[in-house]
Amino acid sequence: MPPRPLAARPNKRKGYWYLIRRVPAEYAHLDNRSLIQLSTGIRVTDDPRGIRAAREVQRLDEVLHTYWRDLSSGKVSDALERFDRAVADARRYGFAYAPASGAPISLDIEDMLRRFEFLAASKRADVSRTVTAVLGGAEPPGLRLSDLLTEYKRIIAVDLAGKSAAQMDRWEINRQTALDNFIVGTGGDRQLADLTADHIATYRDALRTRVASGEISADTANKAIGRVAAMFRATVDDRRLGLPDVFARMRVAAARYNKRPAYTPDFIQDRLLATGALDTLNEQARRILYLMIETGLRPSEACGLKRDHIHLSGPVPYIEVKPDGREIKTLSSARKIPLVGVSLMAMQEQPDGFPRYWDKGNSLSAAVNKTLDTLNLRPDGTSLYSLRHAFEDRLMAAAAPENAIADFMGHERARPRYGDGLSLEGKRDWLVGIALTPPARV
Repeated sequence: MPPRPLAARPNKRKGYWYLIRRVPAEYAHLDNRSLIQLSTGIRVTDDPRGIRAAREVQRLDEVLHTYWRDLSSGKVSDALERFDRAVADARRYGFAYAPASGAPISLDIEDMLRRFEFLAASKRADVSRTVTAVLGGAEPPGLRLSDLLTEYKRIIAVDLAGKSAAQMDRWEINRQTALDNFIVGTGGDRQLADLTADHIATYRDALRTRVASGEISADTANKAIGRVAAMFRATVDDRRLGLPDVFARMRVAAARYNKRPAYTPDFIQDRLLATGALDTLNEQARRILYLMIETGLRPSEACGLKRDHIHLSGPVPYIEVKPDGREIKTLSSARKIPLVGVSLMAMQEQPDGFPRYWDKGNSLSAAVNKTLDTLNLRPDGTSLYSLRHAFEDRLMAAAAPENAIADFMGHERARPRYGDGLSLEGKRDWLVGIALTPPARV
């Protein structure tokens, strides 16, 4: 057996003690996570010397190494292979796979008799394999909580195919973090069959405490549970595990609606559109901000623009949001938006898009918000994204129809769509009506 790495030590991260460990080289081909980050759930302020955290980190480290050893010995992969083969064979023979341990409950008498009649009439050479498939001889694999993300990615691979590399990284990090914290919060890695509603209730109650103290929002807590629940349910369904939905009714609370702040038209005109006001911001970031003022684009949508999404030569210059190397938020997000005022000026200077920020919406927002902070241009908690809300508010103040606003914003319509909706010329007229006076240069 390869030598055991040095003893794991607790690390401080975001105010909590964490186990942070790289996947050992000998297991790297089995576990594609380069770096493991598991929260102990212990605040640094509650354990400043890390004494309790050290014990918890050692326990988590043992869980990790047990999992890696099981992977290496084939305990996990062999069981999965046998089970997958049996499920596939059963489907080919015209039966839904039903593990023998649960067959008396899940199958009616007629179905069981039909299976026996099929076997009696069967003349297949591999009798043992056929019996295993038809009578459920391969028990569901002993999947563990730590297997969920790998399983989930396999199950929804088609849905993930449209994501860019950066989007995929963010998607995976969010779910791996949720899963890692769930494993810690429920007492460690365990087989899915051993997970009970009591485990989830304990974790939910801990999240409730953090919500009540103001440490996290109800929305964040619900996502922490919901992401793991989605992986669990998909895996149970795909693998025909027959496990109860232990996540049912385990939400923390209904998330409260907090109205996002929006810039006022006067502030945008007098402060953001003053000539030279944003000269300390790099050109591409500054022009994305200007683009958002008269289009209401999401920052990620502006960053995703490519040359063939930008149309400047026609009678109505416009941009179009569409999936092209990256996923857009929803189907309704695909849209065409005319360019007027400062947004047209910005795109005339950036006819090829914004290569510095391609697929880097978070980096853009961080850079812009930092500069706006420095310039004292973020009143009442506003941010770059607030320009999108301000754009919607300006359309509403101009009495634009509800469906027209939804089309501009890339939202689902309240009423069914008939025909093509507003023409580019019609959209342009609405935007000209609310356009602000641009600066002398962008």
